[in-house]
Amino acid sequence: MRTRLFNRLFSGILSWVAIVTVVAAEPPVDRSAWIDSAVTATSDDPRRVPVPKGFNEPAGSILIRNARLFDGTGAPVRPVAILISRSRILRISANEAELAAPADAQVIDAAGRTVMPGLIDLHTHLTYVEEFGLPAATSDESQAGAALRGQERLRYFVESGVTSVRDVASHGAAPFLLKQWVASGRIPGPRVFAAGSLITAVGGHGTEGEAIRTAPSYPDGAVYEASGAEGFRNAVRVQFKRGADLIKLGSHFASEEVRAAVDEAHALGLRVTVDAETIYTQMAVEAGVDCVEHPLPRSDQTIRLMAKMNVCSVMTLVPYQYINAAGGYHFSTSRRFTETDAVNLAMAKKMDAAGIKIGIGTDLVVGWYRFLPEPYLQELRNYQSLGKTPAQALVAATRTNAEILGMADKLGTLEPGKLADLIVVDGRPDENIEDLRKLSHVIVNGRVVIRDGRLDIPRHVEEKAPVSALLGKTPH
Repeated sequence: MRTRLFNRLFSGILSWVAIVTVVAAEPPVDRSAWIDSAVTATSDDPRRVPVPKGFNEPAGSILIRNARLFDGTGAPVRPVAILISRSRILRISANEAELAAPADAQVIDAAGRTVMPGLIDLHTHLTYVEEFGLPAATSDESQAGAALRGQERLRYFVESGVTSVRDVASHGAAPFLLKQWVASGRIPGPRVFAAGSLITAVGGHGTEGEAIRTAPSYPDGAVYEASGAEGFRNAVRVQFKRGADLIKLGSHFASEEVRAAVDEAHALGLRVTVDAETIYTQMAVEAGVDCVEHPLPRSDQTIRLMAKMNVCSVMTLVPYQYINAAGGYHFSTSRRFTETDAVNLAMAKKMDAAGIKIGIGTDLVVGWYRFLPEPYLQELRNYQSLGKTPAQALVAATRTNAEILGMADKLGTLEPGKLADLIVVDGRPDENIEDLRKLSHVIVNGRVVIRDGRLDIPRHVEEKAPVSALLGKTPH
């Protein structure tokens, strides 16, 4: 009897401690109260770093006329004209004359087409190596190889109507450099929101095998192995120093390690997502992570806790469909469970039924990016299999994804004041997802990147060398 009473008491204490611990988790620190937006411009990313006014903005205006607008807000589709000034949507009106477009504005006639927010992919790996066993030139882990692989993938994404990608583990400084070059308009592509290296414990997800080179001993690795609470805290600081827009953790870890990482990231103002399974998902949710990737197994208790704490999910069913078609996910200590397409879909349905916010991401590794746009369309179909309409799937791919990014004030819907990231589709994708294949134009940050279905790279503008630099220089 005493043993039974002791067990009940001990169990009750543990439950109380867990509840207290969960409540104690703090959200990311919002620094907007200290920023007067009328005076100080900030970067168009979750870091909100002060920048000069007009930073990375193109010059000029774009007028889109005769548009069938699906704005992503849930409002009915309607005919409008849209005026873009520099990097932002200036005005939207059913009466084009009310827009007062400048005489020199670029004009896009969208007659018979749908204009909608650009798609967002919440789970990408821009620098992922090609299939193992291929020649070194395709599996190179150097920063040069990583950057070149990333640039190629960016083209595939933007040609598929994706105007923002959330990169959740890439090599070294490469994802941050790709982000900067896209933002400044020097290379075409979607916006990049980068996590830097995946942070895990020694031997955790992505580190299996002797040949895997990881940070900190290999600083350019896509995975960072840390030990202990302070080790995890320092790993977060390293990614923040490099320019991280969010932090990505992977199981395994101890509860004090994941808690330290979340605490540090939130203090720095960054959201945290996690690739975790079974017991580690519960640890991560209790520690206060903001999002959980994949349809990996988790208990009903964890699902309820996710819903209670507003922890979102990026379900990524499509990569597992590809993996299962190839025979399954083998030889990974972070995948020690049975998973099938049916099991994964059932997990996604459980999360949706619990009211968990679900985002859209593809997790295209090795050479799968070459399948685009099909993998993104398949993930939208997967979302529809939860009982959703095509229009609801598009809202998830745009507005909901922007919310998960922490960018809902700037992206995800087409409204005056928002950043000009949009696509023009020949058809009605809100009624038939397959129409997304018929892409006409893609605009990112007020720049036309895809025009008439093709990458649009204008000829370079010749800059005049200063006369002073030429004086006194004669050929020999």
